[in-house]
Amino acid sequence: MCSQEASQTAIPVLLGVPFDANSSYLRGAADAPPLIREAFHCDSSNSSTESGIELDSESVLDAGDLQLPANGEFQVIESEVGAWLDKRQAPVCLGGDHSIAYPIMRAFGKRFLDLTLVQFDAHPDLYEEFEGNRYSHACPFARIMEEGLAKRLIQVGIRTMNAHQRKQADRFGVEVVEMRELPALARLKVAGPVYISFDVDVLDPAFAPGISHREPGGMSVREAIAHLHAIAGKVIGADIVEYNPKQDVSQMTAMVCAKILKEILAKMIA
Repeated sequence: MCSQEASQTAIPVLLGVPFDANSSYLRGAADAPPLIREAFHCDSSNSSTESGIELDSESVLDAGDLQLPANGEFQVIESEVGAWLDKRQAPVCLGGDHSIAYPIMRAFGKRFLDLTLVQFDAHPDLYEEFEGNRYSHACPFARIMEEGLAKRLIQVGIRTMNAHQRKQADRFGVEVVEMRELPALARLKVAGPVYISFDVDVLDPAFAPGISHREPGGMSVREAIAHLHAIAGKVIGADIVEYNPKQDVSQMTAMVCAKILKEILAKMIA
């Protein structure tokens, strides 16, 4: 296991994960990583973050996109993320559908003790299985928690909780913060190492239309940033998932992803 102290000097590294084979509704999220990068570097904005951190090529590395085989994608994702962690780097994965959180967390959970997982999402993604697929993007957090890959799971922005997933949340001791309970800044004052999993559909589709599952009544970009900033623990890694460029309008969602990415990176560097 890595110690929390070992993560203090880790440099964030961007890692694209172009995978959407476990999407249950619309495909397209596999095309997201290069478009998030393009927005991240777009001259319409700059490298400053709201916390005062300036991002540059020395503070953030870019490892490009994973080359995934036709089979065994999860094994490659886990192996590649683990290899970067073993180099004392801090992977920030750009997805891809949310099923990639499971192999990513297999890499993190095996190396960090007392890990808190903060999930921003409209959906709990706690199904035991969905449409016969235990590895659907509707199931990763059930897989993560049943393997004990995180000590705590805090879900923020949930607004599609059904009876089965409530039962699953109780089973795994998930701390669910539903959208109607926000703001909930104090709930994120957690200590120790923190991993952030940011599903873009936590945002209201008015702010991020480029998603497969549009759930009205979500967070504004400002609310999401406020809750990201409220995280008190050391952020050691993250993912941004479920951006579907095929659903986007004038690259609006790509720019939102870039903004969220900048603020997460600033948390990690600070």
